[in-house]
Amino acid sequence: MKITMLAYPGMTPLDLMGPLQTWTFWPGAEVQVVWKHTDPIMTDTGMAVVPTHSFATSFEQPEIVFVPGGTKATFELTQDEETLDFLRTKAKTATWVTSVCTGALVIGAAGLLKGYKATTHWAAKDLLSGYGAEVTDGRYVIDRDRATGGGVTAGIDFGLAMIAEISGEEIAKVAQLAMEYSPKPPFNSGTPEEASAETKKLVLEGFAASSA
Repeated sequence: MKITMLAYPGMTPLDLMGPLQTWTFWPGAEVQVVWKHTDPIMTDTGMAVVPTHSFATSFEQPEIVFVPGGTKATFELTQDEETLDFLRTKAKTATWVTSVCTGALVIGAAGLLKGYKATTHWAAKDLLSGYGAEVTDGRYVIDRDRATGGGVTAGIDFGLAMIAEISGEEIAKVAQLAMEYSPKPPFNSGTPEEASAETKKLVLEGFAASSA
């Protein structure tokens, strides 16, 4: 199982690290973290990530292509023809084209979500429909050969769901237990339906400011 995971300056690292950590427990998975070059790239947390491969040296025909999200940098990436062409090329032979959070906007901009059910971070769902996707609620959405995850932390759920879809539920359960993944958050405020109006307002304001 050859997996190409895109990394790029300004991305949200947990979008990448959630499924990446999950897939380290996937027997036979070979993962490459890929960008235009292999120099360290800064994420939106102030932590750098070092790609393992460049576009030129990455898997020629990966089974899975994955794109993480972010805010301003992700919106800028939707206009980056070099990256979009790279994704289109890999998607021609890939078994799966996938994303977490606003990474869905990038694969959408590449024309890879037209006619597919898909999800993204709740604050960006209105933008996703502009790429021809059928916006669908859920921590993750699997539609034929496309799989998309919701915002940030949904990457772990998405990663486990992909293992189950391809290799079976039992292997996914092993990965879940190996990570001791049984979330019990201290607050009931993790979705716009659960959160207060004031909390939602503050998040949307922060999202707009970081995307400007």
